[in-house]
Amino acid sequence: MELSHTICRSARLARDPRFDGKFFIGVRTTGIYCRPICPAPSPKEQNVRYYPSAAAAAEAGLRPCLRCRPECSPGTPAWLGSPVTVSRALRLISEGAMEDDGVDALAERLGIGARHLRRLFLEHLGATPVAVAQTRRLLAAKKLIDETALPLTEIAIASGFGSIRRFNAAFRATWDRSPRELRRARSTIPAKGGPCALELRYRPPFDWAALLGFLSGRAIGGVEYVESDLYRRTIVTARGSGWLEVRQAGNNALSLTVHCPDAGDLLTIATRVRRLFDLDADPQTIATHLRHDPLLAPLVKARPGLRVPGAWDGFEIGVRAILGQQVSVAGASTLAGRLVATYGRPVAFEVEGLTHTFPAPATLAKADITGMPMARAEAIRQFARAVASGEVTFDAAVDSEAFHEKLCALSGIGPWTAQYIAMRALSDPDAFPASDLVLRRACGDYETESWRPWRAYAAMHIWQGVKDEKVDGLHMDGKSRRKAVAGGE
Repeated sequence: MELSHTICRSARLARDPRFDGKFFIGVRTTGIYCRPICPAPSPKEQNVRYYPSAAAAAEAGLRPCLRCRPECSPGTPAWLGSPVTVSRALRLISEGAMEDDGVDALAERLGIGARHLRRLFLEHLGATPVAVAQTRRLLAAKKLIDETALPLTEIAIASGFGSIRRFNAAFRATWDRSPRELRRARSTIPAKGGPCALELRYRPPFDWAALLGFLSGRAIGGVEYVESDLYRRTIVTARGSGWLEVRQAGNNALSLTVHCPDAGDLLTIATRVRRLFDLDADPQTIATHLRHDPLLAPLVKARPGLRVPGAWDGFEIGVRAILGQQVSVAGASTLAGRLVATYGRPVAFEVEGLTHTFPAPATLAKADITGMPMARAEAIRQFARAVASGEVTFDAAVDSEAFHEKLCALSGIGPWTAQYIAMRALSDPDAFPASDLVLRRACGDYETESWRPWRAYAAMHIWQGVKDEKVDGLHMDGKSRRKAVAGGE
């Protein structure tokens, strides 16, 4: 959906949370920029200008609003008319791709020239890659100042500033006050010495129950733990291991609590959790597209805000997908739990449901895996060797088609597995495991090309619709539906 001046104006005046993060409002008379949901009195239209990104507003010389806090808005939408290259670049920047290297290195990873990348960013985001990365650092640091008790030195390092002097100078130039002054002005003061907690915003609607139900059925014993309103898992980062917990917080946000040994990992963890729960999706745009299809229309209506679960770790999801070949979801979860108990690393903390971290690729590459068909064990080893060697990667620079080809070249991995991994590990919104038993029985010979570029969401709606057994229109009788639900991923 293209955001015209008329749409932006209506969303601003209505303070519509569905548009939060899709654009930002620059107010000429105050010199600040706001989110569409800002509670401050609405300025006159002649004093307003709309910007496609926070970086574009910052480039225009505007300061972030201290009241609506642009740093808390959902992520920059990769679906808002941007080409795939820009979407991939934004994800790489969110993963810290420009903390050590510049635009040239980023463009090289994407397979294009630096000048062309700058041109694409200016066209679609109104700012250069450098400006986008700098705005991200500033807003991320501001969020840590407001929501955590971390020392300012640790926040500077975690948000990508090379020195405290640069950190302080950037804050004074942006907010006209120092990080310390901003911290003193915050309304709530988190307790020191405990875990770090952050609120992760999303655009409504959000079907939390369905997403948690999907993750619960596929939870890996010892690594993940899911109950009524809680997701918990062990984590491994470049600096160590720990665990995290996610709950619904209300006010269009999830609450993330992180127990990790190094605060420098906090923003990376938050980014990965956002992808795991698909928090940057635009349910309104997706639903508008899919509900024109007669098969999907009742499913979309029944489950507004259904998300595509992502992955904490691409390798973990890949192994879980291989284990899920031709067995039930419950059977695959049992196999995954045994694999973790045998080859995973025991954790040093005592938390309900968490006992191990998931085995590393190098560990499974040489493991003598038993308790499953030999062909499947060998498929896991081959996949682990490919990931350990760097032949298969999961970062945003990966092209989906090339990724699919590489996976299918490995023994024991076919189109279903490759598409499922792309759906969750790459967050590819158009991945579609067409050979899936449920999808084949539900769709038959139904034409699915019109579902592009949201076929992954279509698949989720069909899987959920079959599970609910409450929506008409699926090409299955009751017996076939029950068998399909029990028969695979």
